[in-house]
Amino acid sequence: MSVHRRKTKGGTTWRVQWRDESGRQRSRTFSLKRDADAWDAKVKLAKRQGELAALDGGKQRFREFVAEWQELYAIPHLAPRTLALYDDLLRRYLLPKIGDASLRQLTTERLQRMSSELSQEGVPAPTLRKTLMLLQGILERAAEWGRIQSNPARYVRKPRQTAARRPDALSPRQIESVRSQLLAKGRLRDATLVSVLAYAGLRPGEALALRWGDIGKGTISVDKAISLGEVRTTKTRRARTVRMLKPLAQDLARFKLASGRPPDDALVFPTPSGYPWNDTDFRNWRRRHFRTAVEAAGLSRSTRPYDLRHSFASLLLAEQTNPAEVAAQLGHTLQVLFSTYAHVIEELRGAGRVDPAKEIRTARQNVTVAGKLPRAASASKQSS
Repeated sequence: MSVHRRKTKGGTTWRVQWRDESGRQRSRTFSLKRDADAWDAKVKLAKRQGELAALDGGKQRFREFVAEWQELYAIPHLAPRTLALYDDLLRRYLLPKIGDASLRQLTTERLQRMSSELSQEGVPAPTLRKTLMLLQGILERAAEWGRIQSNPARYVRKPRQTAARRPDALSPRQIESVRSQLLAKGRLRDATLVSVLAYAGLRPGEALALRWGDIGKGTISVDKAISLGEVRTTKTRRARTVRMLKPLAQDLARFKLASGRPPDDALVFPTPSGYPWNDTDFRNWRRRHFRTAVEAAGLSRSTRPYDLRHSFASLLLAEQTNPAEVAAQLGHTLQVLFSTYAHVIEELRGAGRVDPAKEIRTARQNVTVAGKLPRAASASKQSS
């Protein structure tokens, strides 16, 4: 480390030179000697305290650090759906605002101003909160890796987190009303998909990734899910075995027969071309067929395919199945199960034990199917 005087046409300048932790020659020029001396002292102190990397690293642009963060941290540790969400938030909000700023320029004040600008531009509070939490996570890695001394995003005020949507489980009677509407239109595939979602508790992506070989005599093996049009591991990255209720087993057996007894490696719910559904296929099905059936059954238009998963959880809890087993069936932790279904558990307190299969059979007997069931040959030809 040294301070050198330099004469230029514009006057005298002072250059501070030092080597960073990787041995590279670094320098910084000042117009005043006292500023050069102050910087020289700062570099020496940082070197003694082992903080030289942070002193140098702060010059890296945020955009460049994000690319490094994605390669070393995000891609190896985060789920595909989470990566897609983060990429979208970075592309739409963070990189346009602060992508070209150096890490040392990202002060708490600057980040708070950015947050205010995004809010004034109409970014919804939940989205803004996710964006700021993402930024905080990225800069936390920058601090851990010695690029900056502290995380300025930690102190940025974030919108309050709104309460999570309370899961309202459909009763077997309501589910069968939806299925009857689909069956009346000859959509055996769609009615069977509803059965899988409601009576096995699979997430939509998990149900659409099922192959016939995953369907056992009394269980369903769940180890994959469709995300962004590709078959990947499940959301939790863990395989699980789900108990198959008898009415669901009958539905799947009927649908397999109607589909021409496909081989074990065939998808249970393929597109007409035989490929996995992509996001557009699912949105179209949800809008054209699922929502139409839901409204015809007299249910709320806001009911989602994902909501059917809560029906399976409620049936198992009403059966007085051990909560640890219910959590395992859903691919949850016990903590998530209790926080998500606390109101269901409370409502069932003191109630008698319910037989899920009997409840489903009774519901089917009480629901009038408005039309003939589809012919077996048409089951595999339905469009998404």
